Amino acid sequence: MKQLYKQSSSSPSSSGQIPYSSKPLKPRSQSLPRSFAQRLFFLLLGALIASTLFFLHPYFSYSHPSSSSSSSSSLTHLESGHLPLYSHRPRSIPIPTSTGPKRIPVGLKKPSKRIVVTGGAGFVGSHLVDRLLDRGDSVIVIDNFFTGRKDNLVHRFGDPRFELIRHDVVEPILLEVDQIYHLACPASPVHYKYNPIKTIKTNVMGTLNMLGLAKRIGARFLLTSTSEVYGDPLEHPQKETYWGHVNPIGVRSCYDEGKRTAETLTMDYHRGADVEVRIARIFNTYGPRMCLDDGRVVSNFVAQAIRKQPMTVYGDGKQTRSFQYVSDLVEGLMALMEGEHIGPFNLGNPGEFTMLELAEVVKETIDPSATIEFKENTADDPHKRKPDISKAKELLNWEPKVPLHEGLPLMVSDFQKRILNGEK
Repeated sequence: MKQLYKQSSSSPSSSGQIPYSSKPLKPRSQSLPRSFAQRLFFLLLGALIASTLFFLHPYFSYSHPSSSSSSSSSLTHLESGHLPLYSHRPRSIPIPTSTGPKRIPVGLKKPSKRIVVTGGAGFVGSHLVDRLLDRGDSVIVIDNFFTGRKDNLVHRFGDPRFELIRHDVVEPILLEVDQIYHLACPASPVHYKYNPIKTIKTNVMGTLNMLGLAKRIGARFLLTSTSEVYGDPLEHPQKETYWGHVNPIGVRSCYDEGKRTAETLTMDYHRGADVEVRIARIFNTYGPRMCLDDGRVVSNFVAQAIRKQPMTVYGDGKQTRSFQYVSDLVEGLMALMEGEHIGPFNLGNPGEFTMLELAEVVKETIDPSATIEFKENTADDPHKRKPDISKAKELLNWEPKVPLHEGLPLMVSDFQKRILNGEK
C-alpha cells in the first residue's frame, strides 16, 4: 500500500503510467464551458423577461379611455392625491369627462399652514385660534394658563387640526411650524403687577426662545407688542415713529419696558439673523372671554354693573382711552402676518372716550341705575391714549369696523352668562 500511494503521488510524465483511480476521469475541458454557457443564457433570458414586464406594467394599469371602469379608477387616484406605481412612465393619463362642477386637483389647492400661537388660551389668543382654524390652518397653542383658560378653547378639543400644549415660553420648545404668533404675556395691570419678575422674564426670555425657534425652522414671527411702549405720551395721537415717554423703574415697567425690550430683540433677530418678523402695537381691546376682574377698565365696569356694584373710576375720570373690538384686532394681526411689511403697526380704534363717557355707555347698556365710585388714581397711569392708524390703513388695508355701541352688548352677554354660572 505504501508503494501504491507513492506511485499515485508521482507525476505521470515521470513513470509513463496513468495513476490508479476507482472512477474514470471525465473530460473536464468539454463539460465546463457548456455548463457556463447554459447559466449565462438563462441569466440573460431572465433579465430580458423582467425588463419587459417592468416597462409594460404601467400600460396594464390603464385601459383605453372608453372603459368606464378604468376611468373611474384613474379619477379615484387623482382625487386622492396618490398616483399608481410607475405612473411617471405614461405620457398621458385618461381623465373622464363629467357634466358636473369641475374639481380643483389636490396639488393645486393652496396648502394650509401650521401655526403656533403662544398665549393662545387667553382672551385675544383664543379668538385668533378660532379664526385661523376656520381659515383651514393647523394650530398649536402654547400656554401655561397663568391668565389663559381652557374654557376659551374647549369647543376646539375635538378638532384634528388643533393641538394644546401646556408649556411656559420661558423654557425652550422644539416644533416645526410655518408661522409664530407670540402673544404670551400677562397684559392687565392686576396680573403683571402680581408677579412683575415673571412678567419681564416672559417678555424677554419668552421672546428670545420664540425668536430662536423661528430662526432654526425658518418660520415667520409676529410679536404682539402694546401701546404701553408709548408710556404717558407727550404726543397725541401716537404714531409709530414716536419713541415714547416711559418710567423705567415704575410699577408698570415690567410690562412697558419688557415689551420695548421684546421689540428690540425682534428687530435684532431680523437684522442679524434674517428672521422674518412682524410687530403689532395693540391698543385697548375688549370682547367676550376677557377675564372678569383683570383690572382693565371695560371689564371692570361691565362686571361691576352686572353685579350691581359701583363702577370704580380712578382719578377724575378724564383720562382717555380708545377701545377696539377683538374681532377687528384679530383681522389686523392676520393682515400684518400675511403682508410684506415689518412694522411696527398701531392696531387700535381711534375713537376716543374719557372714563366717565365709557361709564355712561356701560350704564345705558346694562343698568341705567348703576352708580360711579371715585378712587385715587394709580401710579404711571397714562392720561391720554389714542392710536394714529394711518400706516395700517395704507399698508395693510386695515381699519376697525365694530363701534363700541355694537361690540359692548356682545361682551355684556358673555359676562352675564359667566357671572350667572358662578365664575370668578
